[in-house]
Amino acid sequence: MKKSMKTAALLLSTLSLIAVGCSKDKAADTTAASAETTAAATTDTTAAAAETTAAADTAAAETTAAAAADSTAAAAAAAGGKAGFILPDSKSSVRWESFDRPMIEAACKAAGIECLIQNAEGDKANMATIADQMITSGVKVLAIVDLDSESGAAIQKKAAAAGVKNIDYDRLTLGGAADVYVSFDNVAVGKAQGEGMIKCLGATKPASIIQLSGSPTDNNATLFKQGQDEAIKAAVAAGDIKIAGSQAVPDWDNVKGGQIFEQLLTAAGGKIDGVLAANDGLSLAAQAVLTKNGLTLPTTGQDATRDGLAAILNGTQCMTVYKPVKAEAEGAVKAAAALLAGTDLKTIANATINNKTADIPYLQASITPVYKENVKDVVADGFVTKAELCTGDIAAKCTEAGIA
Repeated sequence: MKKSMKTAALLLSTLSLIAVGCSKDKAADTTAASAETTAAATTDTTAAAAETTAAADTAAAETTAAAAADSTAAAAAAAGGKAGFILPDSKSSVRWESFDRPMIEAACKAAGIECLIQNAEGDKANMATIADQMITSGVKVLAIVDLDSESGAAIQKKAAAAGVKNIDYDRLTLGGAADVYVSFDNVAVGKAQGEGMIKCLGATKPASIIQLSGSPTDNNATLFKQGQDEAIKAAVAAGDIKIAGSQAVPDWDNVKGGQIFEQLLTAAGGKIDGVLAANDGLSLAAQAVLTKNGLTLPTTGQDATRDGLAAILNGTQCMTVYKPVKAEAEGAVKAAAALLAGTDLKTIANATINNKTADIPYLQASITPVYKENVKDVVADGFVTKAELCTGDIAAKCTEAGIA
């Protein structure tokens, strides 16, 4: 009996020890689980707080930028937001009336600025008269695309004397009185054309080319040629490219451009391999002469016009340079709003440039070289619509080029 009782007591003691051990293990597990839950909750809360803070910072930055833009526009409108824009012509390129005018109008409307937009139609005296009329009508800012630096500078100095702020739009007026310059990197445009010519010529070496440049009175044309020359310099030095003829076309006149090209082609004995043309208008003029002479050769261009893009799809033009005019037009209106509101232009400019009078703020927009494979990008950007481009025999070529 005593032995049984002793055995039972021993068994009870063992069970107690096991129970205590299990209780401790369970408590430890519970503590660990609690710690993990707390840590997880803390991590989640911290992450959520960080995400909330980041989102709040981003939203605050966007709100601040939007508020600043709204504030500038409101201040411009309150200051008597009236600006004048004078375009150069409607013959050298379709861009001025088809793209710049409507895009400037839309940007002015969005900014709450009253804008007067007129076209000088290639006449310097007419541009001066328009400028006088705009100043008399009360514009506080005048943006011009000069026809040459001398006449442009005279307009700007007269405007400045009347208390009107000046914007150089697209073309830099050397010796002028512009407060800001809004354009593209025009040397880069020329480089893209020169590099395009080399790419388009491919394995043809040595290659003979004709260089057809823009108006000698347009500073941009000078910059385009500078970029072209820099791009082909090494190839010329190596003897891979020979310039059979090079000439500027007065006033960017496409008719004159065709005549000049024909003379240069004749002088070269009709033996050339490509045409380094400064814009789509001159490129198309050269293509017409080449076709008449039974030739199809690579040509370069600029402006990504409907006809230029169609020529690329047809294989009669090798490339063009897309300059998103919307960015330039909106930049000009943004500059006008800043000038009207008295905002520091350094807050909106991304560069400076010397106009031979001073270093002035420069709002510089980017450019894109366009070949057959990326014509679709210009259409996707809305610069030229599929309905405008893909008509007639071009429709099938649009499909081949992936234009949706």
